[in-house]
Amino acid sequence: MQQASKIFLIGFMGSGKSTIGRKLASNLKWSFVDLDEKIEAMEGLNIPAIFSQKGEPFFREIESKALRDLQSETRLVISTGGGTPCFGNNMEFMLESGLTIYLKMTPTSLKRRLVRSTEGRPLLKDIDKRDLEGFIAAKLAEREKWYSMAEILTDVSNGSLSYLLSLIKKRIIQ
Repeated sequence: MQQASKIFLIGFMGSGKSTIGRKLASNLKWSFVDLDEKIEAMEGLNIPAIFSQKGEPFFREIESKALRDLQSETRLVISTGGGTPCFGNNMEFMLESGLTIYLKMTPTSLKRRLVRSTEGRPLLKDIDKRDLEGFIAAKLAEREKWYSMAEILTDVSNGSLSYLLSLIKKRIIQ
């Protein structure tokens, strides 16, 4: 196992990738990049506007470009979008470029987190609140084959950051 100079956090929307990513980066004294924020800066539009004005295929293309733009960076924690690993060769790219960590949560836990923020999430905006958990479960099942390719799979429903850090520190360049 080679040591990594980048950490990619993957998982479903609402699993805490950005929050955990910022904390990990701070603890490791590394830089942090939220891929969605990078895309918004590149396009001058927020994610919902990109989806509605330019469509999901365009978004996925720009998402892959933004991900690859980070290739030469080191000592970096990257929070990816929920769908990032599932399109193009993004998961293969991340596996070759750094340490991949799947922040796992149950559909019930994700629903509790996402129920108040569906409007700002293009894939959820038209889902009735009563159907949200079923939609999450189906989408999660669809994406699991990519998510489960990560080198570290950890349930973050009740997990502690210190446990995750202990798993990571053996696998990164300090």
